[in-house]
Amino acid sequence: MKKRTIRGGWQATILCCALLGGPLFAQVSSYGDKQSGENTGDQLPQVLQKVGVSQRLNQQLPLDAAFVDETGKPVTLGDYFGKRPAILSLVYYNCPLLCSEEMDGLTSALEMVKLAPGKDFDVILISIDPSETPDLAAKRKAFYLKRYGRPETAAGWHYLTGQRPAIDAVTNAVGFGYVRVPGPDGRLSQFAHASSIEIVTTNGRLAQYYLGVEYSPKDMLLGLIEASGNKIGSPVANILTYCYHYDPQTNKHSLVIVRVVQLGGMVTVAGLGGFMFLMFRRDYKLGRDHDLTKKENG
Repeated sequence: MKKRTIRGGWQATILCCALLGGPLFAQVSSYGDKQSGENTGDQLPQVLQKVGVSQRLNQQLPLDAAFVDETGKPVTLGDYFGKRPAILSLVYYNCPLLCSEEMDGLTSALEMVKLAPGKDFDVILISIDPSETPDLAAKRKAFYLKRYGRPETAAGWHYLTGQRPAIDAVTNAVGFGYVRVPGPDGRLSQFAHASSIEIVTTNGRLAQYYLGVEYSPKDMLLGLIEASGNKIGSPVANILTYCYHYDPQTNKHSLVIVRVVQLGGMVTVAGLGGFMFLMFRRDYKLGRDHDLTKKENG
């Protein structure tokens, strides 16, 4: 099968938002209190070993999984299948970093997809945090629906919350690995997780994965069209991306991404330096040959 390369991350862009986690006002230290973490190699922290996305194409979603929608109405996942394909996103609504980036990227891509939620497909977001409420889900829906700019499509956007058994049933089917981690207060209130969205067929089977936080409208349109005919796509390639994580025990940010940027900068500088050296050497040689020619002719 042909592989399609999608902008993404370490098995779905592991931006460790959970380690940054929670509301920003509760997590951001003052400028003088922040310290850059030490470079201890490029190995992922132990907590992230179980974080990622395993692409399970053609896997049937648990259509009997019970949730509550943003209005407080009890629903099952199967309520959204049978007529249209869907875009599925596993997030948690109180995450101000990676999940926000994912929802921003999804909304931006859909603005350029000439299909209508509620008519041609559905958008289903499921919180992985069982403590989150329909009220919070409703606020997130209102925010992104306003940003999307097409209020008439509201019936096609579904922001769900639920309890652990239903959440686990969906994440296990999708291959979405995540772990609960402590915040700065030591409470297990945050999540380390990956970022991806999935296209699901009309009968509830996983048809395509898109990794990362930016999505191609063209690929998304093609995925929805194929999923509407219950066609299963092909695995996508993973592109290695690192970001930084927050260690609440040491109040340090380990800037892993800086090492990647620094390495890229070093390669760029070395390349430019080498190019300039060769050009100067060529110009010097040409000038020297020109002087020698003048002397011989004189």
